Amino acid sequence: MKITAKLGLVLTGTMFFAFGVASAQDATDDEADVFLAITQQWDAEQKGDDKWLEQMLSDEFTGWGTKSPAPRNKSSTQKWNKFGKQMGRMIEYELYPLSITVHENVAIAHYLYSSANKDKEGKIEVNNGRFTDVLVRTEDGWQFIAWHGGDD
Repeated sequence: MKITAKLGLVLTGTMFFAFGVASAQDATDDEADVFLAITQQWDAEQKGDDKWLEQMLSDEFTGWGTKSPAPRNKSSTQKWNKFGKQMGRMIEYELYPLSITVHENVAIAHYLYSSANKDKEGKIEVNNGRFTDVLVRTEDGWQFIAWHGGDD
């Protein structure tokens, strides 16, 4: 009887340990997936691919960039992104992730960035800044529901 009880405790402990490892692995995978979504957004912007705006911004999106007088919804963000492309383009960037927290189907990512932009006259400007992005998990992957940040 004592051997059976001990074996039961060992098996139960092993199951909890395995579940804990799997949960920790899932969290790590989620964080990597969130950062990948953020990187894909920056990559698309660098390539001039505006499809990311429709695909990666949720319909409920609201973002507040530091150069914006107020938060912008998805439609307004698309409008101002189109205008920005007429003024110049991003030619390089680097992201510096600080923290990513995933809670169920919501992720909050804080990161710093450096970016180089070339205006329509060919002048290059390098900027540094920070963002906090809020993403939601959907059937199509992670989508932005909010962000705040911009150049320092």
